[in-house]
Amino acid sequence: MEHTAKDGTPKLVDMCDLPLTGRRVVQRVITDLAVVDITPDGFALAELAPGVTVEQVVAATAAPLRIPQEVGATS
Repeated sequence: MEHTAKDGTPKLVDMCDLPLTGRRVVQRVITDLAVVDITPDGFALAELAPGVTVEQVVAATAAPLRIPQEVGATS
């Protein structure tokens, strides 16, 4: 999935504005920029896409994002 909408607004947000069809059923989101785990403590950056920086992912995410000290990039 694309990390942002066509107009550049983030798709990963703190609170969903749409009706929910299920709660706590998503554990991982894979986007064109990164792999983000959904944890009880919020979003956690798991991996970066090739050529993408942590700063780019943070800028494209509208929710707090936990960043581990060592973030692996996909090959």
